[in-house]
Amino acid sequence: MSREPIQAVIFDLDGVLVDSEPNYLESERVLFGKYGVTFTAEMKVPYIGLSTKEMLERVIVEFDLAVPLDVLIEEKNAIYLRLAAEHTPVNAPMRRLVELLRDHGYPLAVASGSSSAAIDVVLRHTGLDDFFDVVVSAESVPRGKPEPDLFLEAARRLSVPPAACVVVEDSGYGVTAARRAGMRCIAIPYGDGLSMGDAFAKADLLLGGSMASVDADSVFAWIRGDATPAAR
Repeated sequence: MSREPIQAVIFDLDGVLVDSEPNYLESERVLFGKYGVTFTAEMKVPYIGLSTKEMLERVIVEFDLAVPLDVLIEEKNAIYLRLAAEHTPVNAPMRRLVELLRDHGYPLAVASGSSSAAIDVVLRHTGLDDFFDVVVSAESVPRGKPEPDLFLEAARRLSVPPAACVVVEDSGYGVTAARRAGMRCIAIPYGDGLSMGDAFAKADLLLGGSMASVDADSVFAWIRGDATPAAR
């Protein structure tokens, strides 16, 4: 049985549209250092793809921090917003893909585990804000990734059935959320050391290499059903 053609595309923000993970890591390094925890890039890996709230809930337990969750969220967001406004690089292949999709009339959404304030700052400062019809933040839904709430809400706001949507993700949590939402998924894993290989294997299109090596035109052709890019 043939599948329903893709009618809309939903993008994760961090690590997909923009390379914001260095800013997040720095904000976490500064924040946790204030409370006596040395936080490294290796320690960050298991948390990539989680919302800020869910990450900090786990960190409080793991490092036995005697700090209220809402205080940590507020402090982390303040640090991150300053860094994001100073510099957040756009992933060039994703800008090209977004432009192609917009030129061909595809409805587009951002569905991110970041706060609405963080999403707004990044989209405005990168000039990506005009491309998207819908933006859904972690604050808009009851549950973050790997639950499907973010993507289902994006599809609802786009007025497109989940089965006709494809999600572009860089984390195993995001791939799992897309599959639970009944959507197709293009996965471009962030970094070589990411875990959750089983989750990535469930993507409909799994691309290897770095984000910089992604061929946006080939991915666009795959979305249209015209071709299949090289997959890992």
